[in-house]
Amino acid sequence: MPASQSRARARDRNNVLNRAEFLSLNQPPKGAPEPRSSGRKAPGPSAQPPPPGDGARERRQSQQLPEEDCMQLNPSFKGIAFNSLLAIDICMSKRLGVCAGRAASWASARSMVKLIGITGHGIPWIGGTILCLVKSSTLAGQEVLMNLLLALLLDIMTVAGVQKLIKRRGPFESSPSLLDYLTMDVYAFPAGHASRAAMVSKFFLSHLVLAVPLRVLLVLWAFCVGLSRVMIGRHHITDVISGFIIGYFQFRLVELVWMSSNTCQMLISACFRYTTFLKNKVKSHLARGLPCCVKSTSARVPAGAPGWMSASPSPGPAAMAKAIPSQSTEEQESRDHLQES
Repeated sequence: MPASQSRARARDRNNVLNRAEFLSLNQPPKGAPEPRSSGRKAPGPSAQPPPPGDGARERRQSQQLPEEDCMQLNPSFKGIAFNSLLAIDICMSKRLGVCAGRAASWASARSMVKLIGITGHGIPWIGGTILCLVKSSTLAGQEVLMNLLLALLLDIMTVAGVQKLIKRRGPFESSPSLLDYLTMDVYAFPAGHASRAAMVSKFFLSHLVLAVPLRVLLVLWAFCVGLSRVMIGRHHITDVISGFIIGYFQFRLVELVWMSSNTCQMLISACFRYTTFLKNKVKSHLARGLPCCVKSTSARVPAGAPGWMSASPSPGPAAMAKAIPSQSTEEQESRDHLQES
C-alpha cells in the first residue's frame, strides 16, 4: 500500500499538466457539471501486485515525457530564427524565379538569362584556359594561366563535394542540363556558377591590369551570373550568396599555394611529353592495323575470279622503301652512260 501511494505521488509530481502554466487545462469549463466522485476500491487479496519492471518503466517514461513536451512547446531562439530565415529565403527565391518555366512572367527572356548563366559555367572556362595556355609564348602568361586552371579545377571539386554532402534541391522542379552533369553541378547548395564567377573576377582583378570601366563590368558580370541562376529557378538566394563566399575563399587558397614559373614549366613539359607519347602510341597502333586490313580484303576474293581480281600481295612500306633507291640508281646509271657517250 505505501509503495503504490508513493508511485502515485511521483506520477502526479512528474505530470506536465500539474505545472503552473498548464493548470488552466485541468480546470473544468464554466457551466459544466462536476463529475461524480467515485470511490476508489482498495485492492483486495485477489489483486496481484504489478511486476517490478513496470514501475521502473513508468518512472523512466515520466522523466522523459516532460522534457520532450518542453522542447516542442518552448523551441529555442536559434531554431525560430533559422526557420524564419529559411522561409523568407524560399519565398523570395520563388518570387525572383520569373524565368523558371514556360508559363512564368518573363518566359520570353529565359534563353537570354540562361546564356548569361552559361558564361559562368566550368566547361567553357576550362577549355578557354587550356587553349590560351597552348597559344601563350611568355613565361608570365603561362604562370597566370596555370594557376587559373588550378583554381577552376579546385572550384569544381569543392562545389561538387559540398553539393553531394548537403543535397539541397532548388526552389523549382527543374532538371540539370548536360553541362551541369559534366561538372557535377546537380544540387542547389552552393551555386557553382556564382562561386566560379566570384573566384574568376577576383583573380582577374588581382593579376590583370584593367581600366576602371572594365573592373566595374567584371563585378557586374559576376553579380548577373548569380542573379540569373535565381531567375531560372535553379538556386535559392542563400545558395548564390554562399557561392560568392566560397569563391572568395577559393581565391585566397590559390593565392596561398601559388605555383611559381619553374613549377608551371615543369608541369607543361610533363603534359607535352605525355601527349607526344599518346600520339606515337596511336600512330604505331594504326601502322600495325594496316596490313591486317589488307589481308582481310584479299581473303574475300572468290576462287574462280579473273586474274585482274586475284589477291596479289600489296607491297608494304619496307618493300616500297627498297624499290625507290633501286629506281634512283638505275636513273643515275643511265644519265652517266649518256654523258660518256
